[in-house]
Amino acid sequence: MKIKTKNDRRVRIQLRQRKRIAGTPARPRLSVFRSVTHIYAQVIDDMTGQTLASASSVETSLKGKFAKGVKGGNLKGAEAIGTAIAERSKEKGITRVVFDRSGFLYHGRIRAVADAARKAGLEF
Repeated sequence: MKIKTKNDRRVRIQLRQRKRIAGTPARPRLSVFRSVTHIYAQVIDDMTGQTLASASSVETSLKGKFAKGVKGGNLKGAEAIGTAIAERSKEKGITRVVFDRSGFLYHGRIRAVADAARKAGLEF
């Protein structure tokens, strides 16, 4: 696979990480994806292939709760998504997860989601 674009590079890193990261029923995978305008997070059990909890900046239920200046494309929006995914995971009885950054560098919005999820009670 030739690396022609930034996304090709990210996908290659993602595949390399996925060899080592797997979600189990005891410790599912917290996968984070970011686009230019939105951010998405989901807790996945890879053994059964099911999504156990999810949150995104596209959801109308979360968009309505965003304060002024909070969007999916900025740090405050990422923090809101991290808090939401942690709360939804804890409702399902999930407290420990494996963090999957999906090939993105661990800074900016990806780091904000992780820090907010940790602060809200998820362990990883």
